[in-house]
Amino acid sequence: MSPRVRNGQITGPFPRRRIAVIRRASMATLTGSVAASPSVVSDAMATRARPLLLCLCLCFASSCLSSAVDAAAAAGNGYRTTAFLVDDEGRRLRAELVAGGGGGNTAYGGDVQRLDVYASLETDSRLHVRITDADHPRWEVPQDVIPRPSPDSFLAATRPGGGRVLSTATSDLTFAIHTSPFRFTVTRRSTGDVLFDTTPNLVFKDRYLELTSSLPPPGRASLYGLGEQTKRTFRLQRNDTFTLWNSDIAAGNVDLNLYGSHPFYMDVRSGGGGGGGAAHGVLLLNSNGMDVIYGGSYVTYKVIGGVLDFYFFAGPSPLAVVDQYTQLIGRPAPMPYWSFGKLALCFALLLQFFLLDLAAADIVAFVVAGFHQCRYGYKNVADLEGVVAGYAKARIPLEVMWTDIDYMDAYKDFTLDPVNFPADRMRPFVDRLHRNGQKFVVIIDPGINVNTTYGTFVRGMKQDIFLKWNGSNYLGVVWPGNVYFPDFLNPRAAEFWAREIAAFRRTLPVDGLWVDMNEISNFVDPPPLNAIDDPPYRINNSGVRRPINNKTVPASAVHYGGVAEYDAHNLFGFLEARATHDALLRDTGRRPFVLSRSTFVGSGRYTAHWTGDNAATWEDLHYSINTMLSFGLFGIPMIGADICGFGGNTTEELCSRWIQLGAFYPFSRDHSAIGTVRRELYLWESVARSARKALGLRYRLLPYLYTLMYEAHTTGAPIARPLFFSYPGDVETYGIDRQFLLGRGVLVSPVLEPGATTVTAYFPAGRWFSLYDFSLVVATKTGKRVTLPAPADTVNVHVAGGNILTLQQPALTSSRVRQSVVHLLVALADDSTATGDLFLDDGESPEMAGPRSRWSQIKFSGATESGGGVVRVRSHVVHDSYAPSRTMAIGKVVLMGLRSPAPPKGFAVYANGVQVNASTAVGGAAGSPEKGALGVAHVSGLTLVVGQEFDLKVVMTY
Repeated sequence: MSPRVRNGQITGPFPRRRIAVIRRASMATLTGSVAASPSVVSDAMATRARPLLLCLCLCFASSCLSSAVDAAAAAGNGYRTTAFLVDDEGRRLRAELVAGGGGGNTAYGGDVQRLDVYASLETDSRLHVRITDADHPRWEVPQDVIPRPSPDSFLAATRPGGGRVLSTATSDLTFAIHTSPFRFTVTRRSTGDVLFDTTPNLVFKDRYLELTSSLPPPGRASLYGLGEQTKRTFRLQRNDTFTLWNSDIAAGNVDLNLYGSHPFYMDVRSGGGGGGGAAHGVLLLNSNGMDVIYGGSYVTYKVIGGVLDFYFFAGPSPLAVVDQYTQLIGRPAPMPYWSFGKLALCFALLLQFFLLDLAAADIVAFVVAGFHQCRYGYKNVADLEGVVAGYAKARIPLEVMWTDIDYMDAYKDFTLDPVNFPADRMRPFVDRLHRNGQKFVVIIDPGINVNTTYGTFVRGMKQDIFLKWNGSNYLGVVWPGNVYFPDFLNPRAAEFWAREIAAFRRTLPVDGLWVDMNEISNFVDPPPLNAIDDPPYRINNSGVRRPINNKTVPASAVHYGGVAEYDAHNLFGFLEARATHDALLRDTGRRPFVLSRSTFVGSGRYTAHWTGDNAATWEDLHYSINTMLSFGLFGIPMIGADICGFGGNTTEELCSRWIQLGAFYPFSRDHSAIGTVRRELYLWESVARSARKALGLRYRLLPYLYTLMYEAHTTGAPIARPLFFSYPGDVETYGIDRQFLLGRGVLVSPVLEPGATTVTAYFPAGRWFSLYDFSLVVATKTGKRVTLPAPADTVNVHVAGGNILTLQQPALTSSRVRQSVVHLLVALADDSTATGDLFLDDGESPEMAGPRSRWSQIKFSGATESGGGVVRVRSHVVHDSYAPSRTMAIGKVVLMGLRSPAPPKGFAVYANGVQVNASTAVGGAAGSPEKGALGVAHVSGLTLVVGQEFDLKVVMTY
């Protein structure tokens, strides 16, 4: 039923929506809204949503803004607004559009004649704008993938200015409709800066949607995100095209669509009306294939289905943008502590050391610190045992051992090769790892071998959980040969998957699962069955506009509920990762670890990610930083690349430099392809030295890294961040992608070229101290580039003044790791202050800081008093239900950046007002005496209990 216009009045309601149910997910809706309904549309299953009860007022055309750009020849005729309304709070708007006439352009099909526009200020920092067919239901991302408020009914109100604007006093986002031809703008209210400015040539056809937004003059807008692609730079470059169609294309190929789809970008503005460093985010929530073209002065979306479902995030800081973004798509899942690394040195490992004839001193020095080792091509259990022993003998930390598909019986999921990896040898091997405090992870693929003697296949057939095509199960080909693929839109498929995982873990108690090939990858090209296998607009698949069916399942395949693969293709990896996460949680009762190659918006709620099949090249070493930083924006902070490169033969120097960088990936794993040279880190002594040094520093930083995981889980903040996250006002940071930050203040500056003995690093304004010897390296009022020594075994890592880090100490047993003595590193800023945080829990409880978990959070602050002669370091216990925090003690505090006219003659140390007998030592100072040299003081012999608030005062006499 359509609205009717009579004498300037709307006499009929907007059309009812036919909504198909895939899965229901409870969700909060706007106050006064109707109950949220699933937004997956299908002709096969439909229910009627409540009709919108609208009182409308008519609006005629007004003048258009002239700032839009024409990014591509119009494939349609544009639209004009015929009716609109705004609610009485100015937070929701609805409009009806009709197609323009003019010539009946039928490129890519006929225009949808009537469109429904819904805009809502869902929060003060988030604006939702949705454009869809007003008369026919269309596919939308399911509610249980991204639970979110649904468009709802409201009563109209007469508002000043004609009612074409959404704006409130509490929101910095303003939405405005421009009527004939239709376009819309999103503006930052506080500055007037236009954030999104669509051109009049909106195209909306059945299988082709196009929308363009103009951008400010060159140099004002720096865009980041969109993907997944391997890029030469982190910042988007003019004429970049991002194709979003999940594909099994090796990550060693630049500028091609890879494994995941993330139609989200962050825009950081410099200068102009928006001031310096103001950021906002834009998401097009659509799972269909698309090209997103960044033209420098515009961004164009060309989408082959679904709806135009935009979300705008106000920021204005980069951290605020990812906070607001992950509020919508879901917070990143907490990762188990062991995935970052933990200490493990148990009796069984000591025995192994003795068998290897290691000296007692070597045993004491050995630690396990969060490194993962894998290879495609391990031959048998003895090969695995040799790798573990090799790391132990070389005193290189190894936390997790992995195996690729080699362990399977004929590459079938949930099986063991009875000859090379038999259960009677694999189970004792994994048990030994566990006794040593180490973990074991294996790969699984989605394809289930079609084999009537294979129990997993038989059970899947019985439960009818496979993807359909042309009336039967779709038959693909992957590693085991002919396969069927589970349909994870089917609720029975997740249950099937969970039972198979649980049964497999009874045979082999793996600690995590690695889900690969889930784009879906297929070794054959399915023939077209109908029109949706070959849409009228060919996205730039694989950079050559190859058919969307190539090397995957056919677009005409049918999921549960009648959903076409054409619409749901990009969701498969998300759905499999979710099913795997939930299965591990149910089976173990502990925090799951899942690593997925294919991802979508919101995948970070369930999985970590690695950058895929990269190459052993110096270029890929650099590109790994760009991908890592992009996935931080996407809400997937547990990210890393295959260290030393996956494909091709690495070199000793490349591998040495790669572990220096890779030790500081949030997810740190060495992995390589079959047929390439082995690259375990102990095989070259120079690489082993780099590994011991870099991983040793990673180990000391584990309390800091784990606290960053807590921050990511609660606010969406990336663990590895671009420099502009901490220095958004410094435009020089906008183009930096050869360095990165861990958290807000640990700067990693790796060597990325062969033969280098120095590295040129950019340091934003402030003080920067070495994390190796705590010396002041740079103090600058403005950002500056500095050439640093880069010895063959060392990566440059610095901490910014203003930060307090908790450092873990080496040579501890696993039983003491949570009762250990830690150090506080206090790096004073120019204003002689510093702050920091520490989060503690058992590292494996399903909830992180949840109501049913036990955890502690402590905030630290430091400052000088009395002209710099007194330094105070205080703690504030925010929460303390984790008992080991009451036995863990701070044994040493290192004070950096002390300004003093001369070296102190003496120290007096007070803890909570009582003088204590602490040891003190003074490090080297930098600077001139007349300006006040910056020195280091080491205060040791302390016993400050982490879980109890303290006030430490250090008084220096001269």
